[in-house]
Amino acid sequence: MRIYVTRHGQTDLNAKKLMQGRSDIPLNETGREQARAAREKIGNIKFDAVYSSPLSRAVETASIIGNVPMDRVITDERIIEADFGKYEKKPYCGVGIPMSLYWAIPEIFPAPKTVETTAQMIERVQSFFHELEKEDYENVLVACHGGIIRVIRGYLEDAKRGYIWRPRPKNCEIRVYESINGKHRILDAL
Repeated sequence: MRIYVTRHGQTDLNAKKLMQGRSDIPLNETGREQARAAREKIGNIKFDAVYSSPLSRAVETASIIGNVPMDRVITDERIIEADFGKYEKKPYCGVGIPMSLYWAIPEIFPAPKTVETTAQMIERVQSFFHELEKEDYENVLVACHGGIIRVIRGYLEDAKRGYIWRPRPKNCEIRVYESINGKHRILDAL
């Protein structure tokens, strides 16, 4: 199975550099353009399944890159963005020291109260992929969010701590992985 993992296109909150976790904000026109450009990069690939976080920015991105109508996108709560709690919609530069340190170096600093932990994200990502990898797909697209992709990369790149935090995923960046019998390897980064 080849697994294409992408972050959603830009939203207005992204453009304003605000924390955007579970708020359901749609793509802006730049985000739609990013998704169309990503589709062009991957060419004529046909996906056996297109999965997405249930948030509209990820669903629309999945639809565009996956080249399927939005009602054919399979949504799954386990790949929704991290819960930023009281920091939701706050400027990145104004969240305070505990959140800034956690979001910059989670391997050292703990999640502040109200914020989802990396352990919680790891648990839901592993559950999603253990189920996905039982399917008989040749090509599958997974569209989600910058925070949870760090944990998805950890799973698909077999990171000991369960995540790869840096570099931060860009909007509509695509990483292509191969999964065979529970073994993973990265094939490409677009």
